Amino acid sequence: MQGLVEYFQKGGGMMWLLLAVAILATIIILERLFTLYIKARTSPVKLVEKVIDLITNESMDSALEFLAKHKSPVAKVLLAGLAKVDRGRAVVEEAMALKASTELAFLDRGMIYLSASATVAPILGFLGTVTGMIKAFQAIALAGEVEPTLVASGISEALITTATGLLIAAPVAIFYAMFSSKINGYTRDMEEASNMLLEYLLEEGYIKETV
Repeated sequence: MQGLVEYFQKGGGMMWLLLAVAILATIIILERLFTLYIKARTSPVKLVEKVIDLITNESMDSALEFLAKHKSPVAKVLLAGLAKVDRGRAVVEEAMALKASTELAFLDRGMIYLSASATVAPILGFLGTVTGMIKAFQAIALAGEVEPTLVASGISEALITTATGLLIAAPVAIFYAMFSSKINGYTRDMEEASNMLLEYLLEEGYIKETV
């Protein structure tokens, strides 16, 4: 721990900005892990198959009750459409589309800040490099000669901030790519589930082709 504190202090004032970026990115990563891998872990296709089974073997009310109790994003989308099944195809499609836009925004929450963290961290690191080198050259100018001990502090600050910025950016970029892939996959599955439900309702005569 003492070594980390010393490392942080040698990095200069820019390390505080890098620390803020690291904390922000960590909070977003933890929230995204919970949302995408726990809260939204339900398979949309399996869920719609369960809904179709309830409608077929029990009743529409059973399916509505099941979806109302389910807290996953896709359940809310399916519920929005199923609740308006008696109002025609256009209304059902519109209801699911509107709810899907809301839920997809929920899934994408914080991603822009995660992307920004991966971009800003190395920039701050390179900015720390510049300020560190400025300090080194100022020390040389004041002394009138090049002495390793005079420039060591500035060079050390330059290298530490650069390394820290890259160390923050690398894992954040990996998590961003992983989350983006998860969101895109879930979005495709949600669209497939919505289409499956709509086709079933049309085939079974629950809704009409036209309003």
